[in-house]
Amino acid sequence: MKYSHSLKCGNLDVLIYCSTPPPPLPAFPEGPGAEPSCCPLAFRVDPFTDYGSSLTVTLPPELQAHQPFQVILRYTSTDAPAIWWLDPELTYGSAKPFVFTQGHSVCNRSFFPCFDTPAVKCTYSAVVKAPSGVQVLMSATKSTYVEEEGVYHFHMEHPVPAYLVALVAGDLQPADIGPRSRVWAEPCLLSMATSKLSGVVEQWLSAAERLYGPYMWGRYDIVFLPPSFPIVAMENPCLTFVISSILECDEFLVIDVIHEVAHSWFGNAVTNATWEEMWLSEGLATYAQRRITTETYGAAFTCLETAFRLDALHRQMKLLGEDSPVSKLQVKLEPGVNPSHLMNLFTYEKGYCFVYYLSQLCGDPQRFDDFLRAYVEKYKFTSVVAQDLLDSFLSFFPELKEQSVDCRAGLEFERWLNATGPPLAEPDLSQGSSLTRPVEALFQLWTAEPLEQAAASASAIDISKWRTFQTALFLDRLLDGSPLPQEVVMSLSKCYSSLLDSMNAEIRIRWLQIVVRNDYYPDLHRVRRFLESQMSRMYTIPLYEDLCTGALKSFALEVFYQTQGRLHPNLRRTIQQILTQGLGPSAEPSAEQGGAGAEAEGDVDTPALLLGDEAPSSAIALRDVNVSA
Repeated sequence: MKYSHSLKCGNLDVLIYCSTPPPPLPAFPEGPGAEPSCCPLAFRVDPFTDYGSSLTVTLPPELQAHQPFQVILRYTSTDAPAIWWLDPELTYGSAKPFVFTQGHSVCNRSFFPCFDTPAVKCTYSAVVKAPSGVQVLMSATKSTYVEEEGVYHFHMEHPVPAYLVALVAGDLQPADIGPRSRVWAEPCLLSMATSKLSGVVEQWLSAAERLYGPYMWGRYDIVFLPPSFPIVAMENPCLTFVISSILECDEFLVIDVIHEVAHSWFGNAVTNATWEEMWLSEGLATYAQRRITTETYGAAFTCLETAFRLDALHRQMKLLGEDSPVSKLQVKLEPGVNPSHLMNLFTYEKGYCFVYYLSQLCGDPQRFDDFLRAYVEKYKFTSVVAQDLLDSFLSFFPELKEQSVDCRAGLEFERWLNATGPPLAEPDLSQGSSLTRPVEALFQLWTAEPLEQAAASASAIDISKWRTFQTALFLDRLLDGSPLPQEVVMSLSKCYSSLLDSMNAEIRIRWLQIVVRNDYYPDLHRVRRFLESQMSRMYTIPLYEDLCTGALKSFALEVFYQTQGRLHPNLRRTIQQILTQGLGPSAEPSAEQGGAGAEAEGDVDTPALLLGDEAPSSAIALRDVNVSA
């Protein structure tokens, strides 16, 4: 019986068939009248939220218990938040079009029909046809290419949640960087990516294996994406996505990639069953990341990075308030709330502090490593809730269960999970004092000493020899104290402006935010030059937000009009929204000047930028929220 019915399901046109018995799956039909012999199924599409629709399929009553069957859905995807199409000029090489997907948290429901919840895992296969000269990659354990047909075949043999299915296609070339790793990048970036990661990824994988057991995904490849990639990195199995902008920031690149390596065990193999407990992936991955960096680079470096992140956590807490519900580890996800809005530093850093506290309870980090190895082995390729982790912990350490460590006054496990506010305990970072003490001393010079004495003393400290995290931490402290006295800003500029201008983007953006928050006009030309060269939301959004909260909005509008053509449409619309906050209708940018026009129809792409339903004027920049997914 032939059956055809079209409907809108989120961003999908769907045709539904049922065929029994299942194997082998018929080839995908081509053209009208080519449908396989199937039975029609009753179905309905119901409103779900503003980010999808639910598709309910009724199975035929004649199906016997345990009888295998297939449900075949034919669909055509339209514009979708999971799929990012780039014209050549939005890539680094400006040679060919580019496309990538980003499924976290619930965007892949616009890419393909799926059970878009981390509680459901499955294997998958995909066939992708691409024009000649376009390289296609997917997060899959196996891939083959039939050159004469221009067809790629992919297969993921381990069950994964829907958000980890990812595709990228464009002008990409590979280079081996280890026995089971290669980088993929546009030709103009390949040499830089290779030189920065050659050999070290295998060191990180080997360190992680010593700690948590065998790497189970086969290959660990990395693809560098254009600046439009909306986050810093994404842990798609076998194929980590990383934004190319981070290549110039060596220490941030190291931490971001190691974090994604850690997700191979925590997040990809063992996954949080609900988005309300995202810390089960992010907190554990952050802990594992820091164990790997300690093994590879030493405790002092790990403590510096941790101090930098915890500093950012407390900054975010001041913005949100200690009673903010998103500061809980078990966040209550109200119906209709997009879980992407829950991405915040509490998920990472408060989650990390809880995991670190558990490691301290057992008295030996290596014993805790043994527990995490057993935890991964027990739950790999499944999804878990917090109680699974905590029950396993107490079973692995029966002496701690006898001591009722889960009920210690003020440190109860339940309180860790459900209390708002800061972590109940933070790690001892004294092993990093050799790196953090100079930062604190320099900050105190500029804020406590008489200005002339501060400038003289500061000039004797060569921050060009500092690590990136040290300089960034120092500038963050100055940002926290802004606006500063104008004479202090003038002296800071005299001491540091030219030097900082030659450093990487993570440092430059912090100095430029100080310039903007203090209305320091002599250095505005540096802000302009930075925004003319940056196309990444992680560097543009924070500056535009700062520019639009003070007297520099007209400057922001001018720069935006001149640079908007080089921005991805989603980022362009987000910046337009920031620029128009507080303006009357007559003051909004016109289509000719960079207004929304027809391009801005539909929702502004802000879920990774905003928490809850906050307006951009009170938004927290992605750079302040998380380093990577």
